Order: sequence, then C-alpha cells, then structure tokens
Amino acid sequence: MDKFFAILKKVDLPTLIIFLFLISLFVLAAFVNVSIPTLIGDSLRRIGMNGVLVLAMVPMIRAGVGPNFGLPVGIIGGLLGALISMQLGLAGAIGFWTAIALAVLICTGLGLVYGWLLEKVRGQEMMVGTYVGYSIVAFMSIMWLLLPFSRPDMIWAIGGRGLRYTLSLQDYFAGILNNFLKFKIGSLEIPTGLLLFFGAACYLIYIFFRTRIGLAIDLTGQNEKYAITSGVNVKKARLIAATLSTILGGIGIIVYAQSYGFLQLYQAPLGLTFPSVACILIGGASIRRATIKNVIIGTAVFQTLLTIALPVLSQVTRGDITEVMRMIISNGMILYALTRAPREAS
Repeated sequence: MDKFFAILKKVDLPTLIIFLFLISLFVLAAFVNVSIPTLIGDSLRRIGMNGVLVLAMVPMIRAGVGPNFGLPVGIIGGLLGALISMQLGLAGAIGFWTAIALAVLICTGLGLVYGWLLEKVRGQEMMVGTYVGYSIVAFMSIMWLLLPFSRPDMIWAIGGRGLRYTLSLQDYFAGILNNFLKFKIGSLEIPTGLLLFFGAACYLIYIFFRTRIGLAIDLTGQNEKYAITSGVNVKKARLIAATLSTILGGIGIIVYAQSYGFLQLYQAPLGLTFPSVACILIGGASIRRATIKNVIIGTAVFQTLLTIALPVLSQVTRGDITEVMRMIISNGMILYALTRAPREAS
C-alpha cells in the first residue's frame, strides 16, 4: 500500500484526474452499449497519427527552449513535400517516402532559419514561436493560391488556379501506413504499420539523445552555464534542436494526413499545435524536461480521451461537448505548465 501511495505522489494531479476520467468513460461505454473494441481501435489509430507531432516537442524542450509553439513551420514544410509528391503523380509507398524525403529537405532549411530567429529572441521563444507559427500560416494561405501546382484534383475547378482547402489522398498514399500489416481481432482493428512507424520514430529520438550531439542538447537545457564551461556550443545545440523539431513536425503531418486521408491547407495547421503541446504536458513533461515516456503516455491518454468522449457522452447527454472538453484540457494543461515554470527554474 505504501508503494502505491509513493507512486501516486509522483503523478501530477491534473494527469491523475484526466486518467481517472478516461477510465470512467470506458466503464460508462459498457453501460450505454458503445463498442469498446471499436473505441480502442480508433484510439490506437489516433495515437499513431498524432504521435510524431507530439514527439516534435521533445528536442526543443530538452534544449531548454520550451514546447515548440512554432510547430506550423514544420507542418508547412511537410505539406509542401506532400504536395510536390502529389504534383509528380507519385502514389503508394513511393509517393509517401518521396513526400517524407522532400519534407525533410524543406524542413531542414526552414528549421535552420527558425532556430536562428529563436536565438535572437532568447527568453521569449514560446511567445515568438507562436507569432511565427501564425505568420507562416497566414503567408502560406496566400502562397497556396499562387504556387504553380496544376493537377486537376488539386486546384480549384473554377478559375483553374490555387490549391483547394482539402485535398484527397485516396489516389496517392492514403492509409499506406495504416494498412501495412493491419489485422483484426473481432471488431478491434490494429493499424500495425502506423504504430510501428511511431515506435520507430520514438526509438530513433531516444538513440539520438544518447549521441554526443543529443547529450550536448540535453546539457544545454539542464544547465546552460555548465554546458558552456564543458565546451558545448550552446547556440549550435539549440539550432540543431529547433531544426530537428521542425523536421519531426514535417514528417508528423504527412503521417497524420495519410491516416486521415486528406491534406488540409490554409488555416488548418494552426489546429495541431495546442493539442500536441497538451499531449506532452499531460504525459508528465514540464517546459524544461521531456522524455519519450511523456510522449507515449500523453498521446495515449489525450487522444484516447477525445476519441471515446464523442460517442459515449453523446449517448449520455444527447449532445456533443467534445470540442469544449478538448479546449479545456489543452489550454488548461498548458496554463498549468506555464504557471509552475518559475518554481522549476528556481
């Protein structure tokens, strides 16, 4: 019993409340005749499709910069990579991996510029990152109308120019990861390829932070003065962290899109930043420390909660409060992390 209470003390109260609420929803689902295997299958799919976007928070947090509120920078790079792949008419695995490769190249350039900018505004990275995210989305909302994409299924039918708001990936690489090694157990569908990709990404980041560069980033985030005295190039470490976070954001949006089945342009990238930040904070991360465990736990709890809330609570209340709940959890957890930041820094 003492061990149980000792473990309980290590868990953040908001995380514990959300976890208990999640368990109560599963119990409630059994009473309102909602298929639990179906809910679990949908939850696994959402965990896999959002996981890499949440993973993008880790490099920036471990470098001492805080959660990457400039995630739309990486998302825009990923969208460009996917759009170029589609313009070339590539489909299936070739189209998917070409989109990934192009996204990595584009996001490397964007990440270096983004990292350089963050270095110029030290101490205000999260606020400036938010402004940068909104700015690049607004700028690209204009560019989506001007860039020379010409495939009929990508551009507006009226006028023959400008990309549509939502582009279907059905003829390109929709479900390429979801369908890889997919299997069913009754009504429970396991998106094996999607989960394997997320697991592989987590493992590669785990290995990266065991390398010399990763340890330098870690040391920079833990104690910058000690890092300098140890011979670490702090500016370079922070720049690499920002670039890596941007690359993961670009890869993440392609994984998300292939699972969702559509690419969403214009203002849509803004809707992915706060849920990604909320996921890692719910998982137990702070604005200065994050681990792969925080990514997995936070994504699992947050996405599972949102997945089962709609069908279960709609049966109970005869209404949809999922969006309200998402906003409360996302913004509430971010506020919680920011208000405890001074105590952690001291």
